[in-house]
Amino acid sequence: GDHRRPEPPAGGWGLGTAVVAVAGGPAFTFSYAEHGELLAAAGAVVVPFDPLRDERLPEGTRGLVVGGGFPEVYAAELSANEPLRKAIGEFALGGAPVAAECAGLLYLCRELDGRPMCGVLDAGARMSERLTLGYRDAVAVSDSVLAVAGTRMRGHEFHRTVVEPGAGELPAWGMRLPEKRVEGFVRRGVHASYLHTHWAAEPGVARRFVEKCRAGDGGDT
Repeated sequence: GDHRRPEPPAGGWGLGTAVVAVAGGPAFTFSYAEHGELLAAAGAVVVPFDPLRDERLPEGTRGLVVGGGFPEVYAAELSANEPLRKAIGEFALGGAPVAAECAGLLYLCRELDGRPMCGVLDAGARMSERLTLGYRDAVAVSDSVLAVAGTRMRGHEFHRTVVEPGAGELPAWGMRLPEKRVEGFVRRGVHASYLHTHWAAEPGVARRFVEKCRAGDGGDT
């Protein structure tokens, strides 16, 4: 394990402790350090884990953050770790708060380049020749574990993959440029999207996420 990984006390984490598992390791290398700091500042215990190696979520996990990286490079290994894929599927579908960005979005799909992933979202992902790149001004379309509808966020997209469909019944974000569209998925406690957002610009995001973890409820949507 990671030497910085906090160990639960002998009796386990206390009731209401917001243990937030944050994906790391070679497949999920891109995430803002500030996100972990903001979660901790909001009262969470942040526990890193590696989806390539760890077969289950850290003990007492109440929320899950899966950021950016290169899951397409590690698709075979991520898919081969079936115990963790199933654990994440059950965790997410049980309504727990899950925030997934870009690589995290791909990991939550049914499949990535034909290889089974976590199956949390009814969508498929594949590599593409086209690079999607740019800064976005986004507005939250649906209430979620991260924000209430109408919250404005700035972020960026950087990926060579396509997810089909590109948005769920409840999309995550609406954007006007480069074209008007909705993007991403809000399903129960899951917020999954291609957009990398910087939570430091909107500190309410981390606080809201930790409150939802503490309440043990990602919402009924």
